[in-house]
Amino acid sequence: MSQQRVVISNFTLILTGVLFFAGVLLWQLQSLIIVLMISIVLASALAPTVNAAERLGLPRFLAVIFVYLVLIAGFTGAGVLIGPTVVEQIQRLIRKLPSYLETLRLLAQDLALRFGVTDAETLDPINRLFDTKALTSWLIRSSQQLLVRSYGVTRGIIGGFVSVILAIVLSGYMLSGSRRLIRGMINLIPSPWDAQLETQVHPVAQRMGGYIQGRVLVSAILGVVITISLRILGISEFALGLGAIAGITNLIPFFGPVLGAIPAVIVATANGGWTVLWVLLLFVVIQNVETYVLDPLLVGNTVRLHPLYQLLAVIGGAQVLGILGALIVPPWVAGGATLVENLYLKPKMLGKESSNPSSSTPLPVKSGQ
Repeated sequence: MSQQRVVISNFTLILTGVLFFAGVLLWQLQSLIIVLMISIVLASALAPTVNAAERLGLPRFLAVIFVYLVLIAGFTGAGVLIGPTVVEQIQRLIRKLPSYLETLRLLAQDLALRFGVTDAETLDPINRLFDTKALTSWLIRSSQQLLVRSYGVTRGIIGGFVSVILAIVLSGYMLSGSRRLIRGMINLIPSPWDAQLETQVHPVAQRMGGYIQGRVLVSAILGVVITISLRILGISEFALGLGAIAGITNLIPFFGPVLGAIPAVIVATANGGWTVLWVLLLFVVIQNVETYVLDPLLVGNTVRLHPLYQLLAVIGGAQVLGILGALIVPPWVAGGATLVENLYLKPKMLGKESSNPSSSTPLPVKSGQ
């Protein structure tokens, strides 16, 4: 009986060792990698504005500084104008949450009694559902599960603040020296892939930046609309705070709008009357307008990423990196989809078309027939 010998070459051993140590190094540098991912997303989102400023005659580095100063001034002004009111309303909402939950519990019990439900086994889940301590404990545990993943990447609050500043600085360097940086990275790639990848830098950055621009713009529009609508519906006490919550949560696709609607529905239900129905109708209308009008107009036309892939990107990013992952992973998926489409799918379709000529092409007719 013959025996087969497995021979492992020195090259295979060296390659395995290099890959192993590269994996360990990447794991140790995960915080830096996440910061780089955020920086690239920021640079992609701000690149069109910087290019527009550069076309006005500003040098590239001055255009970058000008755009960042305008953004910082805008966020600072918004924070000064509405920040204290938003914080005060959210704090007041948190203080009143136990009484609101108690009102909801009594309403749910009254509704159950009207339907003839009187046994304790059925009413007990209702009491537990609106139990303030149990609900608070569940919210804390759920939030910690998402925040701990981000905490593990950013190394705490101070580390997170430093990471944000570092990401902003790195994105500024990327924008100011983008051409030299891209050319240097492309030169490291062997031919003919270098030329092909160089042509994909702009479309990939355009889709990544377009995703962030679209989501921020949609969230800002919805935040303003919800704030004004809640004031009209009589919830002016928390309108600005609830609008800010809805706008921020809407940055996360699919799940964000639902999370943003929950506080407003709780407040409306506790206030009684027809307000809850109008608030529910408001969020249903806004959700449909976002899904069928704003997202296709401001996000979908630029990103052209199937909603299923966006959903998987949000879920996967949240599982790995918590809230941070739900925000930064989808634009990377959009950029990756661009590479797959331009470097694989389109050439594949062109190859099929060239190898299968159309059957509708008429055959040449000989003279005399």
